[in-house]
Amino acid sequence: MSRPDTADELRAHLDGRWAEIRDKGRHLLEELAELGAPSDEPYAGVWIEAQRVRTYEQLRVVAASGLPQLALPVEVGGGGDLGGAITGFEMLAMADLSLVVKTGVQYGLFGGAILHLGTARHHQQYLPDAMSLALPGCFAMTESGHGSDVASLRTTATYEPATQEFVITTPDDDARKDYIGNAARDGRVAVVFAQLIIADESRGVHAFVVPIRSPEGRPLPRVRIGDCGLKAGLGGVDNGRLWFDDVRIPRENLLNRYGNVAPDGAYSTPITSPNRRFFTMIGTLIQGRISIAAAGASATKVALTIAIRYAGVRRQFTAPGSDGEVVLLDYLTHQRRLLPALARTYALHFAQEELVSRAHEAFTISPDDVEFEAEDWDVAQHKDELRRKVEARAAAIKAVATWHATATIQACREACGGAGYLAENQLPQLRADTDVFTTFEGDNTVLLQLVARNLLTAFRSHLGELDMLSTIRFVADTAAGTLVENAAAHKLVQRLRDVGPGRDEDTGPLDRAWQVAMFEWRERHLLETAARRLRAAGASKDAFAAYTATQPHLLHLASAYADRLLLEAFMAGIETAPSSVRPLLDRTCDLFALSTIEADRAWFAEHGRLSAHRSKAVIAAVDARCRELRPQASLLVDGFGIPDACITAPIAQPR
Repeated sequence: MSRPDTADELRAHLDGRWAEIRDKGRHLLEELAELGAPSDEPYAGVWIEAQRVRTYEQLRVVAASGLPQLALPVEVGGGGDLGGAITGFEMLAMADLSLVVKTGVQYGLFGGAILHLGTARHHQQYLPDAMSLALPGCFAMTESGHGSDVASLRTTATYEPATQEFVITTPDDDARKDYIGNAARDGRVAVVFAQLIIADESRGVHAFVVPIRSPEGRPLPRVRIGDCGLKAGLGGVDNGRLWFDDVRIPRENLLNRYGNVAPDGAYSTPITSPNRRFFTMIGTLIQGRISIAAAGASATKVALTIAIRYAGVRRQFTAPGSDGEVVLLDYLTHQRRLLPALARTYALHFAQEELVSRAHEAFTISPDDVEFEAEDWDVAQHKDELRRKVEARAAAIKAVATWHATATIQACREACGGAGYLAENQLPQLRADTDVFTTFEGDNTVLLQLVARNLLTAFRSHLGELDMLSTIRFVADTAAGTLVENAAAHKLVQRLRDVGPGRDEDTGPLDRAWQVAMFEWRERHLLETAARRLRAAGASKDAFAAYTATQPHLLHLASAYADRLLLEAFMAGIETAPSSVRPLLDRTCDLFALSTIEADRAWFAEHGRLSAHRSKAVIAAVDARCRELRPQASLLVDGFGIPDACITAPIAQPR
């Protein structure tokens, strides 16, 4: 197999559309390291307040870099580059994850809510100070009694026409705002999500700007603030709790892009359907979900870099006839621990890059998007379908990326033995800091259920009543590649199908057309059977119980959909790669595809798509690709372009 002489060509390809931002991020990480970034010393023995102070000081450096401001519209001093802002966030995640989450709270959540839910006057009033860090803020959505169920939040915002004020109320402790980043120490203003009440009628959840501290840092009257205290990780993030005891705010503090209240209390909205309005509002906050997926992927890359570098020098046991002990990475068992995870990380990298590009096109705010008046609403309607697709992709990729981070960082810790348990070698802190990624910005299990629901909605729209003729047409369409959403991957898949049939027993497991067919068939079959189950459940007396019984099937469907997205993105990444890099990426893609099929081979066998002979061939092919990629393992992790300052683990240093 040919290989590039250095990691430069590979890194240049992986840097992709926002290569310039990635380079700027690398320089920023070097600067943070010189200033004494929190990652320079283990958190053990460092007081929580000291961690928070250091993280906030690092945040000032990030603010001064200009990277967070990229997400802002040009009209308020920003760069108009949402994709660049998310990419910069991804680069920061290679350093200290407390700093990353703190950055995400300030710019992605607090600033993002004002940007996407507010109108021009809110942008002018709040965003410049939010971006410069002159106005530290919070994003107060989650309540102790309601996390993922945002529509059922119990904090209320009652409008009083006589004073033209909203009264923000926490009815009981179950409705307190909980786990709110920036609340315990630094935040002065919160975007609070509450049920809008007008004349005793609920208008659903809306967002309000609510001051919580004075400029001197003291809690304001009728605002109670608590500290969540020590957590398993992310010690530099000041998570807190908020109660509002009838706090009054002016009418103008309603973020009114999607719903407005006139002085006399009249309510108006450009989206008449309450459900559609709610999901449109929540959907605009997709930047946070995409950013968490990116942060999880970056942490995974750091962990793999440490573990693979260590495995390339650490020796264990002497082989018969050998003069020295064997390097860990020469053992097939060790290769299987790390290299399939590395291959999946590459697939996630390309999928994340594609997701950021789609989000950039769908959610970049223009002057025509920010005004409330209903007659202007049609200006942004052409983006609706794209936005819905991005939301589904983001939910799927966030779930699989953060679960992958949790599993892979743990595997890397174990692969490094006792050394991996030492704080100085970074892996324990990476594991602790990323653990919560699986449940914030959307619990992964809930997100995958939403993905499955979206797939079923599209399926129902395509098939109507699931009559036989429609089903046949759907199967014919998907066999022709309709499932493939990536344009570059679609062309490649079609070429592969034109060359050969790709049937189960006619080709080897290394045939890419066969791999694609297996991914597509699994998703299609799960989708069809889920639709039939739920249609049958709809006729029963206890449809909800039947739906909950189908949930494991729906999670499998959503996971299969996510896997297909990753494979498409990987193939598209190979298509655009320079010739010197393509063979290496092609073999890495094989390992991703085959290890994914191998992990689900029992299901494929149960459904007649994988014979015993073919199943053994898949296992053998995974082994073979692991052996072939072993000499390139260091090159593959070097291709991530992680700055040396971010790899402080002694076990990962050159020997």
